Amino acid sequence: MTIEATILPDTEVTCANCEACCCRLEVMLLTDTGVPDNFIEIDEWGGRSMLRLEDGWCSALDRNTLMCGIYEKRPWVCREFDMGGCECIAERAILSIA
Repeated sequence: MTIEATILPDTEVTCANCEACCCRLEVMLLTDTGVPDNFIEIDEWGGRSMLRLEDGWCSALDRNTLMCGIYEKRPWVCREFDMGGCECIAERAILSIA
């Protein structure tokens, strides 16, 4: 059995069954997409990233719907993260083990 076969979910990832696993990852702000300041954390060196709350999830994530509250202004990294792509599947597998 290959590694891919062991981490692939039984169902395709869609908006209806997405568990927002990517919203637990650190997201560096590499470009300006208009993310509101209250969702940004600035480190001691001036690096900007999405603020994560005490539960480890992105501060822009609506906890009730698991949808992004700033979808139209989401960071470039979030725009490039493919739902159902390799990274998505890997994150889902990691969180299902935890």
